[in-house]
Amino acid sequence: MDPAAAAAAAAAAANAFRQFVVEDFTLFSVGFLVTVTRTVARVKQVGFKGLQGDDYLVWVAMLIYAAETALAYSVGAVAMGLANNGMTDEQRLALDPNSPEYHTRQTGCKIQLSGWSTYSALLWTLKASLLVFYIRLTDGLGRGYLRRIYIGFALLLATYLAATLNLFLGCRPFNRYWQISPDPGDGCQPAVSTRIVWVYASLNIISDLYLLSIPIPMLWNTTLALPKKLGLIVLFSGGVFIIVCALIRAILIVTDPIAGAQTAGSWAVRETFVAVVTTNLPMAFPLVSTMVKPLFSSIARSLGSSTYEKSTDGKFSRDIVTFGGGSTGGQSKQRRHPRTANTLTGLTFTESEERILAQEQLKLQDLQAVNSPQHHAPQENTVDNSDGIRKDIEIAVTSTPKDEQRPSPESFVFASGPIRKSASTRLQK
Repeated sequence: MDPAAAAAAAAAAANAFRQFVVEDFTLFSVGFLVTVTRTVARVKQVGFKGLQGDDYLVWVAMLIYAAETALAYSVGAVAMGLANNGMTDEQRLALDPNSPEYHTRQTGCKIQLSGWSTYSALLWTLKASLLVFYIRLTDGLGRGYLRRIYIGFALLLATYLAATLNLFLGCRPFNRYWQISPDPGDGCQPAVSTRIVWVYASLNIISDLYLLSIPIPMLWNTTLALPKKLGLIVLFSGGVFIIVCALIRAILIVTDPIAGAQTAGSWAVRETFVAVVTTNLPMAFPLVSTMVKPLFSSIARSLGSSTYEKSTDGKFSRDIVTFGGGSTGGQSKQRRHPRTANTLTGLTFTESEERILAQEQLKLQDLQAVNSPQHHAPQENTVDNSDGIRKDIEIAVTSTPKDEQRPSPESFVFASGPIRKSASTRLQK
């Protein structure tokens, strides 16, 4: 190779490695921060003594994540992105076994094997923490959901063993994994082996799809408003992003045998970062939402504090807001329809969404399905009942002429104020 071209290639490789180092440790820092946020949210909710198995498993995963981050850094810093792949037969024969490059390539192969091991250990530990969380989330829903979770544990164990055995038994003898010459074959090149890449990717995708099948159907069958329902489904659907990253990683590695070692390390870090964030997000969301909610509420109040409507005399008057959230100037949604009677235990659907995710205060069994026998109809003349359903009653002030009879209690309708017989009974200003 021309010396100038070689120098340019070396400079480009060094620059790419510096960018990867920044990305590598930035992603780890963000993942660590998300895990800390999740733990703080759980401690504020249940205290240290109330922490469950999933709260500890995520920290086991963080230890593995730290090891994987260090190994990904070592791919470029120690092995210079080299392994036993991307070489012609002539280059293999010409490489002196006592040369620094020979030993660097062998070291790179061993780092790749360690990287695959920590990659699978991290992802499957995070999957196990999700299943433990689902046990708490579905407590009281019946043995059907619990059975599905136990099947998930069995699936995780089977897929993890399959991936591990594929890695350690797929190349025999084992030292062929760092053999340089003669060519050990695709199956013994740990950085770009199609066997390793696709087995890991397929097992990872299968287990993620099964994990998605547990919470999403339950959330979809609840009586929450559609926007909130979709928001929770997205929150619990982080496995979709992991699947996408796994597919991208597999395709890039097998289509780039020259730079496959560095590509494998880069995309392993990206995929596991997505897994760490999406696993912790459902538990960290309540605390984050509580922190940012005052800001958005202040902005919303500043934007919507003064609303005007045009009256019949052509003047603009300020809309008067009543206790029930409606206004005297028009019919709001709450005035047209009573509030839903579908209950969350101790909650109404107007309360903050982070309360929905507080596991000890609300579990999924409290989200009543549409066809559930506990689907109550609203009672118009009561404010509170034994089931803890809160009802808001709107009160309107009217002026009644002395010669007219005062309206009877039957003329009041729940959440819509008194029934007015004509416009002449309204307060004239």
